[in-house]
Amino acid sequence: MDEEEVILVNKKDIQLGLMPKMEAHRKGVLHRAFSVFIFKSSRELLIQKRSSQKYHSPGLWTNTCCSHQRDGESTIDAANRRLNEEMGLNADLEEIFSFIYKANLKNGLIEHEFDHVLVGYTDLSPIINIKEVEDWKWVDLSILEHDIDKNPNIYTEWFKIIFKRVKDYIDKSNLV
Repeated sequence: MDEEEVILVNKKDIQLGLMPKMEAHRKGVLHRAFSVFIFKSSRELLIQKRSSQKYHSPGLWTNTCCSHQRDGESTIDAANRRLNEEMGLNADLEEIFSFIYKANLKNGLIEHEFDHVLVGYTDLSPIINIKEVEDWKWVDLSILEHDIDKNPNIYTEWFKIIFKRVKDYIDKSNLV
């Protein structure tokens, strides 16, 4: 199977072309991505521990799921596809913001993404894909915020960057 490609974009999220995913991460080229945060009615966030077999950030805790859009695929469709593939869940998703970040990873790869952040809601438990996800749990946002401060090395770089903004959004909204 051919390597998955990512969508290269400029700082306004305008598509510039395609590049193999590993090449984009080796070169640190800006590309489109998404991060999904699923909450349940008790306001707890579903987080996952990435599989130890992942090519980067293996065994780290992170948001419910994240990945890259495919060429011609909307962000909502891509997020629903990966939410189902990784966590066995479906949810109505809403994009709440997007931003650009760049992070050097421990294995020499570089995450440089125009990241679309989405939230959704369910009280169902996930049925995880063990090739993608090693573990999962529902976590209270205040407890998670404290743990990220206390134990930053067990969380992915992008999750640490995004979390506070998502928590602020949830705290201000009446959605959960």
